[in-house]
Amino acid sequence: MANYYYSKNPDVVHDQQEWNFTLRGQAMTFVTDNGVFSKRTVDFGTRTLLDTFSFADLPAGPLLDVGAGYGPIGLTLAKEQPQRQVDLVDVNELALSLARENATRNQITNVKIFSSDQYAAVTGQYAAILTNPPIRAGKSVVHGILSGAYAHLIPNGVLTVVIQKKQGAPSAQQKMEEVFGNVEVLAKNKGYFILQSRRLAN
Repeated sequence: MANYYYSKNPDVVHDQQEWNFTLRGQAMTFVTDNGVFSKRTVDFGTRTLLDTFSFADLPAGPLLDVGAGYGPIGLTLAKEQPQRQVDLVDVNELALSLARENATRNQITNVKIFSSDQYAAVTGQYAAILTNPPIRAGKSVVHGILSGAYAHLIPNGVLTVVIQKKQGAPSAQQKMEEVFGNVEVLAKNKGYFILQSRRLAN
């Protein structure tokens, strides 16, 4: 099944669309295409994650959006916090090119957008890692994103995840508890869980 969004070069008939959406009080413009997740609107899980995420207890430092798609999570937070560097990674080259275009359209310059299979090309450490993980890529990929986050967080940095109950929120919660020694359910909305673990300072 080469034609879905968790692939390097989705085999698609292009159908670019442009639309506006307000996220965290900011008017954003997005260009999307076939071959990326949720191309017609910002999906409910992403909106719930953005509505729930808070900078209040976050250390200084950059952010990382894993499985960024066309960029709604990373770009919104980068626009809100221009003093922070935000990195966006995905395996899907089409999604990455759209994310770059969306950064330009929204005049966001504090971002780095690059190809990485989970954390393969990620070298930095972050104050926060956020993900709406690619469920259809399978549990091993999703759990790889969760467990791999630990090494890429600075002390007191957080991993924040959105995942539907029916798509594995309980096992994701268990995995995060196992890796971090803590996990909190920040919100539940229409079957979507927002889970957060913190890398505790030793």
